Amino acid sequence: MNRSDPPAPIKRLGQNFLIDPNIVRKIVALAGIAPDDNVLEIGPGRGILTEALCRVAGHVTAVEVDPRLHAYLSKREAEFPNLTLVLDDAMHYPMERLPVGTLVVANLPYYLSTPLLFRLLDRRERFPRMVLMLQDEVAERLVAKPGSSDYGVLSVMAQYAAEITRAFKVSAQCFRPRPEVGSAVVLLTTRERRELSLEEEPKFTALVKAAFAHRRKTLVNSLKDEGHDQKSVIEVLQSLSLSPTTRAEILSVEQFIELTRAVVSR
Repeated sequence: MNRSDPPAPIKRLGQNFLIDPNIVRKIVALAGIAPDDNVLEIGPGRGILTEALCRVAGHVTAVEVDPRLHAYLSKREAEFPNLTLVLDDAMHYPMERLPVGTLVVANLPYYLSTPLLFRLLDRRERFPRMVLMLQDEVAERLVAKPGSSDYGVLSVMAQYAAEITRAFKVSAQCFRPRPEVGSAVVLLTTRERRELSLEEEPKFTALVKAAFAHRRKTLVNSLKDEGHDQKSVIEVLQSLSLSPTTRAEILSVEQFIELTRAVVSR
């Protein structure tokens, strides 16, 4: 993409532009893109990753919220007939426009990475694979195991929806301007089979959020504070061979699924 007179970064939009071509190559290789694949890129920025994606993919849709960057990238759009540039907020862009089987490859804006991730996972039947650059702290939470301090709502919800690999770290020196936090690239392979029904999933989400709403409390007390009947929760935990003093952070994703089914069935 054109590198003459690029727009200056806007801090409130979390614009830290990737400048290292080696990292770009590693991201593209990790994505395993085939010549007929459709790719969604969120926040193309100055286009270093966009250009690499266009060279290997069948079609690339790049969604950019900044009108300046959209105009900047548009100057070279004619050189890449397989590129569609979209001026839109990725939190509102209609994902149903994208073909089922679209791969997501993106350096997500860190201030919006978690809600964007949830939005993508909610539509995971459309996106079989995602390669995302995230704040290192968020990447740690995504792969955290039960019992660790990083394990929480994001860990459970993401691991329910996808198999997740923390692929590699990315130095702050690979960006301009340099971010104040560490970065990492993760690979998410979404699960084709849903363990819970479409009716049960919202209850699963609500229960997980309630369970972690008061981390220092037992699961029984956390769920009680969020409106669940204490006696029923204790009975359900006992039926699952779990102690009434159990805390949310020691439950596996599978145990949260069992807990949801048991609570819903009562």
